[in-house]
Amino acid sequence: MKIEITAIERLLKGTGASRRLRHSGKTPGILYGGKDGAKSIELDSKELMMKFKHEAFHASILSLNLDGKSEKVLLRDYQLHPVKDNILHIDFQRIDENKKLNAKIPFHFLNQEIAPGVKLEGGIVSHIMIDVDISCLPKDLPAYIEVDLINLAIGDSIHLSEVKIPEGVELTGLSEENDPIITSVSKPKVVVEEVITPEEGEEGAEGAEGAEGADSVDGGEGNESKDAESSAEDSSDKPNK
Repeated sequence: MKIEITAIERLLKGTGASRRLRHSGKTPGILYGGKDGAKSIELDSKELMMKFKHEAFHASILSLNLDGKSEKVLLRDYQLHPVKDNILHIDFQRIDENKKLNAKIPFHFLNQEIAPGVKLEGGIVSHIMIDVDISCLPKDLPAYIEVDLINLAIGDSIHLSEVKIPEGVELTGLSEENDPIITSVSKPKVVVEEVITPEEGEEGAEGAEGAEGADSVDGGEGNESKDAESSAEDSSDKPNK
């Protein structure tokens, strides 16, 4: 995937100038490396963000059109706004076709849904690494590196040394002493909730209290009725004056 971006040289520099630039819909940046000196540049923010969202933008050779001249560059650094998530500043490095470059390349994980440890055993895939540092000539730069999980059962993992890499690419972080795990399949954790039930003695005591209360209420009502009947009889026996 060929990605082209357009920029113009930025004449005004400094914090205040960069702030005004962002308010006008532009993104400040810098271009450095190669035989030419560093140049301050500015790019259209909307156009840049549309290209920035593509995975290939972060791990491919880009064509930068600067003031009518096209240069091969690589994205080297950027700063994002912590809330708005827009690009505050961006850095590009010129590429020498005859010199090796270092880059961070993403992994693409294949067949993880149908791996035996997942499909048959109900395991969970954990990605310990999502990208890797490589070294190669610009012509050999891959957009991504594939990691196939088709044979993984529960308890299995894939180390960096087991990954197939394109010809001309070197994994700079791999050595005899350092062969990290990229991904693994493990058993899901089962959370057991403890259910607390009341003891028999407590439940019996509550029942007895309830029955006792009911007896006192019934007894009270019976006494009140008897008193009322006696009063009525007394009043009927008395002669009228």
